[in-house]
Amino acid sequence: MKLEIICKKCECSEHLRSVTEKKLAKLDKYFAGQDADAKVYFKAEKDSFTTEVMLNYAGRFVRASATGENFYDTLDVVLPRLEGQIRKYRTIFDKNRKNSAYKSVSEYDVTGKEENAKSKIVKEKKLPLSPMTVKEAQEEMERLGHSFFVFKEVKTDTVQVIYKRNDGDLGIITTV
Repeated sequence: MKLEIICKKCECSEHLRSVTEKKLAKLDKYFAGQDADAKVYFKAEKDSFTTEVMLNYAGRFVRASATGENFYDTLDVVLPRLEGQIRKYRTIFDKNRKNSAYKSVSEYDVTGKEENAKSKIVKEKKLPLSPMTVKEAQEEMERLGHSFFVFKEVKTDTVQVIYKRNDGDLGIITTV
């Protein structure tokens, strides 16, 4: 497993790194032969410490976070959550693969694909992408009361999405 540790507003000691590596190595048993990437974020705030772990394996993402009094305790809370999610998604994936093993779809069945769709598009919006800075996009998103906003960044001339995260911070998705 490839491991990347990112510290925000804190210093990561060698002991914390080694403990993190040892504990995440226990999850390798679920990835038999598959490459897995893990990003561990340690974030210190005034009187709380947050640990967030994101795992990417076989095109699937699993994420868990916890806040507590120190990083070691939050790591102990996050890892069982991750393990439960991994088991849950592997079970669903294996069940779907087994159920569809002997079912074949006719190559000429055109109507079946449209009828099997569970969700449908009920509204479509078209809007011009006006060039603006990230700060302006943030203000516009807050003014509209949305949880995300699509805009064209002035400096790079790329389409970006700014969004609110569960922890109250903001994230940006940039197109390549």
